Amino acid sequence: MPQHPADTLTLVADIGGTNTRVALADGASLLPETIRRYSNRKFPGLESVLRQYVEDEGGVDCKGACVALAGPVRDGVGTMTNLDWTIDRDTLHRATRAEHVSILNDLQAQGHALGLIAPDNIRPVIEAPAAPSQAVRLVIGIGTGFNASPVFETETGRFVAPSESGHANLPIRTPHELKLCEFVETAHGFPAIEDVLSGRGLERTYLFLGTEAGTPREKSAADIMAAVESGMDAIATEAARLFVHMLGTVAGNLALIQLPFGGIYLVGGVARHIAPYLDRFGFDDAFRDKGRFAGFMKNFSVSVIEDDYAALTGCASHMHNIYP
Repeated sequence: MPQHPADTLTLVADIGGTNTRVALADGASLLPETIRRYSNRKFPGLESVLRQYVEDEGGVDCKGACVALAGPVRDGVGTMTNLDWTIDRDTLHRATRAEHVSILNDLQAQGHALGLIAPDNIRPVIEAPAAPSQAVRLVIGIGTGFNASPVFETETGRFVAPSESGHANLPIRTPHELKLCEFVETAHGFPAIEDVLSGRGLERTYLFLGTEAGTPREKSAADIMAAVESGMDAIATEAARLFVHMLGTVAGNLALIQLPFGGIYLVGGVARHIAPYLDRFGFDDAFRDKGRFAGFMKNFSVSVIEDDYAALTGCASHMHNIYP
């Protein structure tokens, strides 16, 4: 017998560069007991992941399906940036048997989750004056990759604009930052923001600093953060400090582009792990270091969303608003 009633629930999925999280939602509410995580390397593509999930949930027959992926979405086709996967609406229909389907960029899904995250899962970093409910907000994702999306409240509902901000140039102001830029550009032939502000970017920064010190060595992002916490590796601490400084600079640049008086929200696994060090390593100073606009930067609050399933909630909210 099926575990769930037919044509009542929505399947939602968050596809990252490493793992895919899948769950069922009743309206805009996730069903926590249905959340499952799958390692992408064990599957040839998203369709096989979703088929596995449907089977794991007793052959659930959903009325809708929405996936959020870490990559650009155009004309109903999503392409992963850091994984050789592509998903389109026909494939999503076939994998889930859902009547209604939608494909979002993962930052779009995070934007649709704003307002639905429990206060206990939001860590304040920088305070700012209160803003009207219609004020623009900005989500910045730091995980396997980097991206940012503005969130607009319009008369016809919420609009979360897609972007690929992580592939813009790194901002460079000092000779040391230029050396970092030249070092990381060997990865893809272009010094992108994501080449520093991501999990792999932190690893490259660590290797860069070790190379500069004459002791080149590699560590995983998880090991680097563990070393920062223990205080036993000066290179790891300096890598985290440089990471935080660059994040503050980039976040400040994006704030001036989008004017998110409603707040900036940092999301993603790396954002959550670096959150305890933002104040210690000078995120605020780097964020506001905009010359004569330094005072103006006090208009933007910054928080970290510590809910690992926010993108799933965003997918559920998006579908509920379209197909209630």
